[in-house]
Amino acid sequence: MMEKAEIREVVERQRSYFYTGATLDVAFRREALLQLKRCILRHEEEINEALKKDLGKSASESYMCETGMVLSEISYMLKHIRQFSREKTVWTPLAQFHSRSFKKPSPFGVVLIMSPWNYPFLLTIEPLVDALAAGNTAVVKPSAYSPYTSEVMKTILEECFPDHYVAVVTGGRAENTCLLQEHFDYIFFTGSQAVGKDVMRHAAEHLTPVTLELGGKSPCIVDKTANIRLAAKRIVFGKYLNCGQTCVAPDYIYCDPAVKDRLIAEIKRQIHRQFGMEPLKNPNYGKIINEKHFRRIAGLIDSAKVVSGGGLDMTALRIEPTVMDNVTFEDAVMQEEIFGPVLPVLTYASLDEAISRINSMAHPLALYLFTSSRKNADKVTSQCGYGGGCINDTIIHLATSEMGFGGFGESGMGAYHGKTGFDTFTHYKSIVDKKTWIDLPMRYQPYNHLYDQLVRIFMK
Repeated sequence: MMEKAEIREVVERQRSYFYTGATLDVAFRREALLQLKRCILRHEEEINEALKKDLGKSASESYMCETGMVLSEISYMLKHIRQFSREKTVWTPLAQFHSRSFKKPSPFGVVLIMSPWNYPFLLTIEPLVDALAAGNTAVVKPSAYSPYTSEVMKTILEECFPDHYVAVVTGGRAENTCLLQEHFDYIFFTGSQAVGKDVMRHAAEHLTPVTLELGGKSPCIVDKTANIRLAAKRIVFGKYLNCGQTCVAPDYIYCDPAVKDRLIAEIKRQIHRQFGMEPLKNPNYGKIINEKHFRRIAGLIDSAKVVSGGGLDMTALRIEPTVMDNVTFEDAVMQEEIFGPVLPVLTYASLDEAISRINSMAHPLALYLFTSSRKNADKVTSQCGYGGGCINDTIIHLATSEMGFGGFGESGMGAYHGKTGFDTFTHYKSIVDKKTWIDLPMRYQPYNHLYDQLVRIFMK
């Protein structure tokens, strides 16, 4: 825990250190990333144990969804950082032919990274990797809801870096408030829309640019041409991963009525295949983060509409993978992002109706479409507004450093991963290097007709 004065001192130390220019050296950045990678590998078992305590994750899931993805991002940055950090020469207009125009990538300075509890390691360390690769210093604020993982990250980052370069601030709302009152050069926030609005309000006081990674009700459209068996298998994986506590989980199924019954039957079968006949006893099935969220999710379950699952274990904070049928957009489960293992199924009269309905709602972070029709795929991906997604799969669009990941509108702003992540934490200075051996007179007063004609020729 840190007091307000301590937090201010950390920010001031980081700003002083940044202005020494130490982080501008690409070799320095590479060494920082290598050091972080080595430290993560040394502490991998502790990371697994912490994620198990916080969220009930198995070691396999922890590596697949958190540690492995962070290591992949570090490897990507190590491979490309020299290229990303180079100045890029661009075309110079004829009127300035004796000049060189170029874009110079420069770090923002001191950045604040505020992360959530659902993927606490991944969503803290991956944006940190991008920020350090771009040459910034960073203050990291992990969630108070995942204390074991926060403690391990604190250990790792303090082992790797002095706090004038990377600092970790633990705690809850009081610390969040103190941090947001400070002047940062960039803020990267992942979490709820409500807190995202608060972050933006505070950032506006200093005109600080922000990236907001939020969430929303991500639809999963299944049309009548879909491979139903494969769709069910992949939907169950994406929906119930981490007990549904994934910002890009399919929030609800929106399907053609002709395939609904067959789809639900296959989803039930896949739940049993992937989690067993008694999921609440499966040691590899996770848990809800805390009692508050357990009660909220349980309150969204309408037992009259449950066709699979619905079982609760309050002591273990576990909710069975649950499917609800005959759901309408007026039901409680459709009024908020579920963020839990409850899957409502709704039907549409036509694909055009589905697109219209989705576009009438808040922009989702993700959208998934299961179809064998290229025409339908093109139509949905062109006409629906959403952050990103998959055709005939779920979740996996965020598992690559070759594409940016992020939302827009109510689901966030900005993106990261790979080159996009480097760009997020970078300001590109536009510079013209003007030569001195010639100085064309046409731009200077007094103007005359000849100069006017020359200007028009040069600027066409």
